[in-house]
Amino acid sequence: MDKRLRHLSGLRYFEAAARLKSYSKAAEELFVSQAAVSQKIRQLEEELDCKLFVRKGREMTATQKGHTLYEQVSRGFEHILTGLNQIQSEPLEGLLKVSVPPSFASRWLVPRLWKFTLQYPNIPIRIVTSCENPDIRHGAVDVAIWQGEKMECENNLDKELLLEEKIYPFCSPELAKSVQFTSPEQLLKCWLIDYDSGCYPWQSWFEIAGVNMERSKVQWMEVGTFDMAISAVMAGHGACLASDCLASDFIERGMLTKPFDIGMTPGIRFNLFTAQDSPRRERIRAFTSWLKEEVGLKADQVV
Repeated sequence: MDKRLRHLSGLRYFEAAARLKSYSKAAEELFVSQAAVSQKIRQLEEELDCKLFVRKGREMTATQKGHTLYEQVSRGFEHILTGLNQIQSEPLEGLLKVSVPPSFASRWLVPRLWKFTLQYPNIPIRIVTSCENPDIRHGAVDVAIWQGEKMECENNLDKELLLEEKIYPFCSPELAKSVQFTSPEQLLKCWLIDYDSGCYPWQSWFEIAGVNMERSKVQWMEVGTFDMAISAVMAGHGACLASDCLASDFIERGMLTKPFDIGMTPGIRFNLFTAQDSPRRERIRAFTSWLKEEVGLKADQVV
């Protein structure tokens, strides 16, 4: 056997540092000190007689040789994990980590999660709300509900469409009563709430509605999140774009209304990403099956 394989422990430190571009983040992941990571990588560089990292600002960036090594090492570790997962399978009971966009978590998933807990009391769900690419391959999360078609780390992951809906304008019942909406042009005289998603441009909706919109002549309110946008709309400060799944409970409680039944397509898409070879595949299957049942139940209610 090649004597260089004695560096396996150092390669583990190297892989984490190269992937995270940080010695300190690698130390956190490996539950060791930053000094230990630095020392291991320095020893590896000495043994291999080449520089593996250079500092660029706050990041540790792999050199050309470091990048070449990282590609092969990460692929090798993935093969090892695949083999381990294939011979090991965790029981149905146990923790499941789910990554979800913040708005989908607060508006759709969390209000329904009690149903899953009643059905599977021994599978606690840890919700991770983030808009960044979730790390499924390395076990940071088990299931990712992702808004959109692609994910940077989607290689060797299973993708399945969970939900797709059109995008509509929503406003408060008080605003709708005050304006007495009869045509989409009237929305141009209201405050239009925009938030940092880039997915629901008002210009696109007005085009579908057959209305010419000049952005410079419209009153805008820009907020950071969908929840902030909905709060502003319910307070009567204008209208925002959303889907039925994100606004339906507010409509049922009389806090929001849909002034026009003109849906924008393509609208919102949520996909499920999972790792087929995960050792937690039994509980992943239980959770994703429940998710699809909930989506189907809501679709039946709408119809």
